[in-house]
Amino acid sequence: MNKQFEIVIVGAGVTGLTVAALLAQSRHNDRLRLTVVDAAARPCHRIEDDIALRVSAIATGCANLLDSIGAWSKISQTRACGYDRMRVWDEAETADGAATLRFDAAEFAAPQLGFIVENVLVQHAILDVLDATDVELLFQSPITALQQTGRCYQVTLHSGRLVDADLVIGADGAHSFVRQRVGIDTRDFPYGQTAFVTHLRPEESHRNTAWQRFLQDGPLGMLPLNDGRISVVWSTLDALADRAMSASDEELGEMLSEASDHVLGSLQVAGPRGAFPLCARHANPYVLPGIALIGDAAHSVHPLAGQGANLGLQDAATLANVLNDALGNREYPGDRPVLRRYERARKGDNATMLHFMTGLNRLFTTDSTLVRELRATGMRLFNYSGPIRDHAVKVALGGSIR
Repeated sequence: MNKQFEIVIVGAGVTGLTVAALLAQSRHNDRLRLTVVDAAARPCHRIEDDIALRVSAIATGCANLLDSIGAWSKISQTRACGYDRMRVWDEAETADGAATLRFDAAEFAAPQLGFIVENVLVQHAILDVLDATDVELLFQSPITALQQTGRCYQVTLHSGRLVDADLVIGADGAHSFVRQRVGIDTRDFPYGQTAFVTHLRPEESHRNTAWQRFLQDGPLGMLPLNDGRISVVWSTLDALADRAMSASDEELGEMLSEASDHVLGSLQVAGPRGAFPLCARHANPYVLPGIALIGDAAHSVHPLAGQGANLGLQDAATLANVLNDALGNREYPGDRPVLRRYERARKGDNATMLHFMTGLNRLFTTDSTLVRELRATGMRLFNYSGPIRDHAVKVALGGSIR
């Protein structure tokens, strides 16, 4: 059968590559011509390289999604660190206190809660899958223009090449070119915080546990890496992040050891550093005729719960399912009523997570004595809350991928 529909996926991050793989392997793939374009060079992961600075927490449900497209085996066989416990506590409490939130995989009959994986490794593994398909991969190919022409969008690449797309999927990140060029507005919620990231060598074993301490200036997350180190994401005041970036290794180790309440003993700097301003962002709408936004192009959330990558992967799965069903019903994939099914399925869940993360960050950064006391009481009660606790773990595990 001749290819009937051209779909251009803008952005070769984890989300964009996943939706490309899902569509390439769908039961109606013989009717699709798929092209992935990205302004950057093709990402490449080499086992001899040090663990990359940018890592993501991939929930078990999302690991299963990556397994369904044939990418997870390469990821798991290369280096992915499973974590089977989480500990979350307030700076006014201790890590082993009654108010500490505890999540253990064994309690929920799960082999692990999730995995800490380098973003570039996930991209590399999905690209290996795509290399065995007829998806066209165009790297170092920035888009210079995006113009609606009747029912289609004409995509102009820097090389001068023109592609007429029945559907453009914007998977090009928080500062999405696609979103801005088609005039989709966003609601922004600046945090006044910067995410400072680095790798550290802890004095004590991380015990395959994800640790998070809520400080008044913002949360400190410590994620286990498979070589014994931890990846730190410290969402803190801009001035403190600047200080961390310019500190000596010894000074930074002392800063983070103190910020973590020495839960893993003394911490030694053992990796590069980076800093990223934080701002929650939500697009309205997600779709237009011929346009669909997924991942960070549609929504950006606070990193305190490590849900950003998982939300994007769930977007990719949902959009691929919607398009596959539409093709089975002989519908046009770029029609707004088709794309609205994806938006209705995902926008509410993403908005809930965005506002929950924003509210949680504000709750823990208040200096009100009353709020601190109520917060500690709430955390103690949560540990015995039954259904609420079960629901929270289901979300952490990645829920059901639609």
